[in-house]
Amino acid sequence: MRLKGLMRALNLHSVCEEAHCPNIGECWEDATATFIILGDVCTRNCGYCAIAHGAPVWEDREEPERIGQAVAALGLEYVVITSVNRDDLADGGAAHWAATIGAVRRQAPACRIEVLIPDFLGRRASLETVVAAGPDVLNHNVETVPRLYKLARHGGRYERTLELFRRAGALAPGLPRKSGIILGLGEERDEVVLTMRDLYQVGVSILTLGQYLRPSPAHLPVARYYPPAEFGELAEIGHALGFAHVEAGPLVRSSYHAKRQTEAAAEA
Repeated sequence: MRLKGLMRALNLHSVCEEAHCPNIGECWEDATATFIILGDVCTRNCGYCAIAHGAPVWEDREEPERIGQAVAALGLEYVVITSVNRDDLADGGAAHWAATIGAVRRQAPACRIEVLIPDFLGRRASLETVVAAGPDVLNHNVETVPRLYKLARHGGRYERTLELFRRAGALAPGLPRKSGIILGLGEERDEVVLTMRDLYQVGVSILTLGQYLRPSPAHLPVARYYPPAEFGELAEIGHALGFAHVEAGPLVRSSYHAKRQTEAAAEA
């Protein structure tokens, strides 16, 4: 397909492929993708994630311009950009993030940009760099409930995630904030609701809830499969808490129908 060919020609990576997303066929047929920058090797080893981990040796200063070229060539109206964790870099890759946002702005000025960022180890200056570049939506996934962070999110900190959203709200009060939870790692329902409440209280307005699917036998096992009806119940709870939009379902992922999620939140 055209998108896959362009990704290969420009030596770009997509989280659709790297994370084994179950919706890749639907999204790519619709000429949409989530670009992953800063290489395809993550410095962290989260128990649920299919992306390779290790010591990155990758640096590609021309990548931002190629991302811009791809977005322009595809005529995208909405693009999601994410990255691996680059804890090996002094700024966590924030300058590269800003360059990528800038390249898309120059080459496809009508395209809206959602950034799905890492926590940058809590570095305030790195978050400031990304926010100053002017994304349209700032996304950072909490992923799971605080009790399971040590099990599932190696290197992550629950309070650090909440602080990221607080700081983003102070830096750009009008910037929509978004987060996501994957279900089935062993969390209890009341823990999910408390996490949802925490996210709402730090200014998150768009929330995604999806089912964890084990990428391989080396990853954490699925503790439970949630029926569609329970996703619907959690979405109702989210709306009652005050979220502008909740996207919930077994195959929902953070970037799935991202444009539609943002538009729905704006109309709420």
